[in-house]
Amino acid sequence: MPKLYEYLGIIIMFYSNEHKPIHVHGKYQGKESKAEIIIENGIIVEIKISEVKGKYPLENKELKHFKKVVEYFKDDIIAKWIEYFVYNKNIESVNITQKLD
Repeated sequence: MPKLYEYLGIIIMFYSNEHKPIHVHGKYQGKESKAEIIIENGIIVEIKISEVKGKYPLENKELKHFKKVVEYFKDDIIAKWIEYFVYNKNIESVNITQKLD
């Protein structure tokens, strides 16, 4: 389960057995939501936030922060997805200490 980022206590990660479309999970205190990055013709057209089956979703405050991280790092998330799932490379986790606007 590669951890990509940590921001304000929220863990943003892939599960090792993931599937397309490219997506990440945001976890905070036992709650979890996911963000799918929808790409058409090589262009990001949407980031779709949804619940994870069998898990309580992130609460509003954490969900807002999760969305900000995914939006801010969407290109990096795609690159990390390719590195991990296509090239089988390890992913280095980043602790985000600056506030994202």
